[in-house]
Order: sequence, then C-alpha cells, then structure tokens
Amino acid sequence: MTSEAGILHLLSVLRHNFAQRGLIPDEAGAEALRISALLGELPPLSDVFIRNDHPATRHLSNALAVAGGPTAELLAAIRPVAHDLPWRYSYEQRDDAPSLGESIAYAEIIGPLAPYRTTIFCLGLTLIAPASLYPLHRHPAVELYYVLSGTASWRLNNHDRDLPPGEFVLHPSLAAHAMRTRREPLLAAYTWSGEDIHTPSVYVE
Repeated sequence: MTSEAGILHLLSVLRHNFAQRGLIPDEAGAEALRISALLGELPPLSDVFIRNDHPATRHLSNALAVAGGPTAELLAAIRPVAHDLPWRYSYEQRDDAPSLGESIAYAEIIGPLAPYRTTIFCLGLTLIAPASLYPLHRHPAVELYYVLSGTASWRLNNHDRDLPPGEFVLHPSLAAHAMRTRREPLLAAYTWSGEDIHTPSVYVE
C-alpha cells in the first residue's frame, strides 16, 4: 500500500504543470487552467492504493528512467508510487489485436471509480508499450493529455503529429484519436471533463 503523501505530492506537481500550461491562451490552456482549479479542492480519499502488476507496467521502469527534460520533476514524483496505482485496461478484447490489453493500461487517480472519488472530472496516467497502436477511439468526455515520457505519433482529425515530452494535446468531445508508439513506451497524464465523464471509450475502427 502506498503513502497518501506520495500521491498528494504527485497531484500537487501535476496541478502546477497544468497551471503553467494555462498561461497560454488557447483551448488546451483553458482546459488546463480548469483542471488546475479542480485540483485545488480534492475529493475525499474513498479507497486505498494497492500494488498493481498489470502486464503493461513492465514498461514503467523505462518510461520513468528519463533524466532531465521538461517533465523531470513530475517523473520523479511518479516513481515512488508508480506500481501502486490502479492500472487497468477496460476495452473488450479485439480479435485483430488479442494482446492489446497487455500493451495499454491506464491508472485513474481521480474520478467516479477512482480512489479519489468524484463525478466532476477524471485524472490519471496512461501507459503504452513500445511498438504499439492505441487504435482510433472516442468518448463523450473532453480529454487533455500531457506527454510525460516517450515521443509517439498522435492522430486527431486524420492528422498525425509527433509529440515529445512536455506537450499537451486536447481531444474534443467525440473526436476520434489514436496514438502509435515506436521504440520507447509512452507515459502521459490525462484528464476527462465535461457533461459526461461516465461513458467509456469505444473503438471506432
């Protein structure tokens, strides 16, 4: 079982990073600022954090080994608690990619079913193994990603772009998006907000 102090430190560093991104006056900045404000009043802790060995977590050590760079402080805050987060994969199995559930995982820290329980927004981490495709998917929630480790190809509105650590990307409600990793794992913080944060993601291809 992990220390709540470690989780609170991680959330504090995340809040600072979102606040800094909020200084840029664009849609992603506005969403980051909104999330930063929500992180100022955390919901009560409703559950414990227990060590989790989802298959994708075998890539955590490589994802967290990066030294320096724009996300160094945040990666340092994640290391002590990384394996104690509620890593899981919730999509139905795909016949064309039966091992996808071993390559992708997310750990929700704040949300309707998370240890910090709220129906207002979600916040967590996403981990994707090297040489993996997170196929096109969509959801009603507005999603903001913050790339922490690994440069992957991100697809939104049929446009692909490489995003290195330190970049933010906003996915509007119901916008189809995908990520493809290469030789390194991808670790990113994500948030969900909007009128519907309960309906899960669905694959669209």
